Amino acid sequence: MLKENIKSIRKSKGLSQEELAIKLNVVRQTISKWEQGLSVPDSEMLVSISEVFETPVSTLLGENISESKVDDLKAISEKLEIINLQLLKRNNAKRKMIHWILILLSAIIMIIFISLFLLNAPYFNWDYNKPENAILGVAFHSCEWLFVRIAPIILIVSIVGIVLTRKKV
Repeated sequence: MLKENIKSIRKSKGLSQEELAIKLNVVRQTISKWEQGLSVPDSEMLVSISEVFETPVSTLLGENISESKVDDLKAISEKLEIINLQLLKRNNAKRKMIHWILILLSAIIMIIFISLFLLNAPYFNWDYNKPENAILGVAFHSCEWLFVRIAPIILIVSIVGIVLTRKKV
C-alpha cells in the first residue's frame, strides 16, 4: 500500500524518482526500493515525503482510517512497527558511536595529562638564547597552558556524556 501510494503520488505531482530523491536528500535507488516494496522509509522520512508531496502521512500510509478495513489497519500498524524499529536501531547506533567517541576523547586527554606530568615540560630546560628554541618553547608552553585549562572541562563533559549515553539495562 505504501509503495503504491508513494509511486502514484510522485507521478501525480509530475516528479521523477531522481527529482524526488534530490528533494529528500537520498539517492534515486532509495526511492526505487520504496516503490518496489524492498525497503520502507523511517518515520522521519515519511514526514519529509509528506511535506514534499503536500499530503498527510495518513494518506501515504493508506488514506482515511474510518474507511479502511481491519486488514489495512493491521498492515499499516505492522509497517509502522517496522519503521519504529528501524528508527530505534539508528538511534541506538548513534548513541553507541557517541559513547565510544567520548570514551576515546577522555582516554586521549588522560594520556596527554600523564605525558605532560611524566615529561615535566622538558622545553623549560632549553637554551632560550637560540631563536629557534625560544619560538618553539613559547609555542609549546602556550599549547600546554591552554590544554591544562581547557582539557579538564572537556574531560568532565566527556565523562558526563559517557554516563548519559551508556546502555541502560
